[in-house]
Formats: sequence, C-alpha cells, structure tokens
Amino acid sequence: MSRNHNVTVLGVGQASDRLFSGAPAHALRQIAGAHNAHEYPSGTLLFREGELSDGIFILCRGAVKLSVGSSHGESLVLRSAGPGEILGLSATLTGQGHEVTAETTTTSQLLFVRRKDFLRYLREHSDVCLRVVESLSNDVHAAYERVRMLGLARIRHSHN
Repeated sequence: MSRNHNVTVLGVGQASDRLFSGAPAHALRQIAGAHNAHEYPSGTLLFREGELSDGIFILCRGAVKLSVGSSHGESLVLRSAGPGEILGLSATLTGQGHEVTAETTTTSQLLFVRRKDFLRYLREHSDVCLRVVESLSNDVHAAYERVRMLGLARIRHSHN
C-alpha cells in the first residue's frame, strides 16, 4: 500500500482518523503499512450477520450496506458506511459473530486487518484502545437512542 493510501485511510475527519489520530507515525505504518488495500466489486459480501470475525475492514473508497435479517428471510438495511469507517470492530474485539451483514454497493477499496494483528496493535497502543472504547460506547449510546425513539413512536401509534 502506498504512503498516499495511508493518508486516505486515516484521513482527517473520518472515523478511522478519530481512532488513530495522535498515534505516532510508526504506529500508523504498523497498522496500515503491513496490510494491502484491495478493490471489491459492487455486491461483494464482506461478512454475514452471525459469522465469526476474522478482523476489521477500513473502508478507503466506496460504500458498504449494513443490514440485518429476520428468521423469515427478510432484510432491513440499517445504514450505508462511507470512506474512513471501520467495519466489524465490535465482533473483532469480542470474538463473537457479526451483528450485521456488510455488502459493497459500489466498487470499493478496503483495508483488511486480521483480528490477531489488530488486538496486538491495541495492546501496544493504549491511546488507540481508549478511542476504540469511546467509539463503541458512542455506538451503544446511539443504539439506545434509536430503540428509545422507536419504542416511543410505537407507544404514540398504539394510542391513536
């Protein structure tokens, strides 16, 4: 991966930048330089809901649809991820199955970091580890807020 891609992957204002900002240059090279970004065509399944995580994906360019499925085969698109976002973070940290299915919706470039490499990186860089905890805490807070809004909307709807 070229040096220019390091800037793109860890660009200012992007999710990956928030996690890795302030890390020394050698540490950024360690996480990004040891791995290659790959092109994936539109419609590529990166991982499925419930599947064990092999590592994280950092989205360099393109878009990825994040969805969940029902036992009846129905699918609900939760959102679209954009450049700089880190996919599979929670499942990679816990070693449990992915909470969502991730599929590219355009030709996309992603950097894949194996679970063992990422966990080693976090052990060696406590500042990044703390930002990962903060990021996951923000995700939990946002999920609680969405559940609260859905629950309140359902209550209002049942009273009408």
